[in-house]
Amino acid sequence: MRLICAPEDYAFAESDALNVVLYGQAGAAEEGRSPRGSAGQAAKTAFLRARLEAAPRAWDFLSIALAVVTADLADWRSESADGWTRELDLTVAVTDPVFWNSQAAALETALKFLSTDRWRLTFVGGGIQPAPPGDAARPKEDCVVLLSGGLDSLIGAIDLAKAGRKPLAVSNIVRGDGDNQAAFATAIGGGLRHLALNHNATPPWAKEPSQRARSLIFIAFGVLAATALVEYHNGGEVPFYVCENGFIAINPSLTGARLGSLSTRTAHPEFLNRIRDVLSAAGLRVRIINPYESKTKGEMMQDCSDQTLLGAHAMQSVSCGRYRVFNYKHCGRCVPCQVRRAAFLAWGKADTTYYKFAALGKNDADHANFDDVRSLAMAIQEVGADGLDAWLGSALAYPRMGDPKPIRDLVDRGLKELAALHQQHGVK
Repeated sequence: MRLICAPEDYAFAESDALNVVLYGQAGAAEEGRSPRGSAGQAAKTAFLRARLEAAPRAWDFLSIALAVVTADLADWRSESADGWTRELDLTVAVTDPVFWNSQAAALETALKFLSTDRWRLTFVGGGIQPAPPGDAARPKEDCVVLLSGGLDSLIGAIDLAKAGRKPLAVSNIVRGDGDNQAAFATAIGGGLRHLALNHNATPPWAKEPSQRARSLIFIAFGVLAATALVEYHNGGEVPFYVCENGFIAINPSLTGARLGSLSTRTAHPEFLNRIRDVLSAAGLRVRIINPYESKTKGEMMQDCSDQTLLGAHAMQSVSCGRYRVFNYKHCGRCVPCQVRRAAFLAWGKADTTYYKFAALGKNDADHANFDDVRSLAMAIQEVGADGLDAWLGSALAYPRMGDPKPIRDLVDRGLKELAALHQQHGVK
């Protein structure tokens, strides 16, 4: 699929490409004009309403992320040759096309790893650079933290505040999570400044549900916010915390049938390292940090620096990969739910979260075909029979992952947490 992504005043050509209006509305379909998509207007409005001023290349990076997330939603995997891998050709309007074309190959490689699609990026002029507010705010927070409404980001924000940091919390608004995001920001550190943004990426037809490239928009929102802080405007580097347990960050394939982007890679070291390189080349002084890349989710809960605050809000957090499918309830059986439940077990405190499918080991018509439960049980069995390294195979062999030994060790500990959950439920 080809997409042309640019602000509404761009001279879009009517062709076989999907035209996507960035930071504006697609508008009603007109005679002789193909349907259009749109993305980013709400985020731009919210950011400027907060009187924030971001670096020009941070706006360009956001434009790229908006184009990517719109493409991810617009092109249905089921229509591709193999039912999964897509060919995505994006032309994106930015303010510095010469620089971004020099980074196209690096971004394409990062995106291919993230979604296992084939990406082609071309950059043209005509991107936006909003005029700075006359009375621009210069937030004095000393770092940025993603606050998703999930358990890991909750723990990350708690630990930062407890350590004396003053984070600006940034959220991608998702239906079902917005209330949690706001509640956590209010409860942590006496109340965190909270910037809630929504990409509003909307293709002119039904959305592809897999959304494997959405990670880039989370990072782009955080980078945009980081460049608005007074520390950045004073020439300093801003830490940007993306808090996710190391097991889910790696998300190793449980079986041979669950490969690549069938598992999400939001905070995978390979992806984050490649994006770090692009930000560095862009001169964006934003340092992405995942302080939990060597911890399991259970270890994060055990080590959280404010156990009282965690206990008050942990049940409210959302971990489920199918949360909206089950009417904003945890399914209890997807991989993220199993990791959550295993973490609570390791934490040693009662998990009162409602799970639609609570009995993982129950053998009846409603419970016998839990693919994720069966896949995890097979992985545990294979590790027990053949050893961890045989099961991992080449999963830790990516060129930008860093030292594989601590990653191997955390995967081992993460699987042991999950094995304890399966034992408790009598999964066979």
